[in-house]
Amino acid sequence: MRVVLHILLLGAAVLASAAYAGGDAQPAGRLLVHFHGIGGQRWWDTAFVNALREGGLDGEVITCNWTDNIHPLTVLRACDRNRREASAIARLITERYRQNPARRIYITGHSGGAAIAVWALEDLPDDVVVEAVALIAPALSPDYDLSRALRRVRTRMYVFSSPRDRVLLDWGTRLLCTMDGRQSRAAGLYGFVMPAGADVRQYAKLSPQPYRTEWLRCYGNLGSHICAMRPLFARLYIAPLLLTGRAPTPPAGESAAQHAAALGRQNSDG
Repeated sequence: MRVVLHILLLGAAVLASAAYAGGDAQPAGRLLVHFHGIGGQRWWDTAFVNALREGGLDGEVITCNWTDNIHPLTVLRACDRNRREASAIARLITERYRQNPARRIYITGHSGGAAIAVWALEDLPDDVVVEAVALIAPALSPDYDLSRALRRVRTRMYVFSSPRDRVLLDWGTRLLCTMDGRQSRAAGLYGFVMPAGADVRQYAKLSPQPYRTEWLRCYGNLGSHICAMRPLFARLYIAPLLLTGRAPTPPAGESAAQHAAALGRQNSDG
């Protein structure tokens, strides 16, 4: 009964997300699945998803409330529960894929949500493949083996890390733990390292995105725990990266506002 209720609640969340995105229940183009952090759905998640849509990732949106409003520290330590949530979401993604195998699926995950995204990918059937993935400040241990998750990714898994995120992803995870139960710094600090025995061919799909100082000038990204979620960075950098595999490079000396204005003029002229 509990499993049935959980599936029904997930279904209701999907319908609400589709309505929020302003799309049809079965849009033709793309599906974006976003996993928020352990604190639940926040304003920056909403702004981030909206910015991705403005950057071209239009279509249906699923924002998964995998924390179920449980206290963040309880969620952080509930590894078995979190994996069950990831499995339920994997079934949801599989259902959407089976309804329209031609539709391209994109996944984004922030902090603890990046771990849920990885575990959901691991639980997808062999024939279900997503187009691209962006993990932002992932709260997994750096040597977590991503081989199984990467098998379900067609192009790239982009990993955004920042050494300026030390409070949460170094001191915090050493004191408490990472999402996979390790008292160590998290991958969101310096990125993932390939562990012994990992699938080298799959790791070729991993695309590290370490923090760059020019991101502050170009996109207002300070390198903090949520700065990669900023709308300008999401719209002008992450969205093009997911869609094309290439990130636009603003001319040297151009500010974020100038870059955004220039792109707006290009779009209107086009």
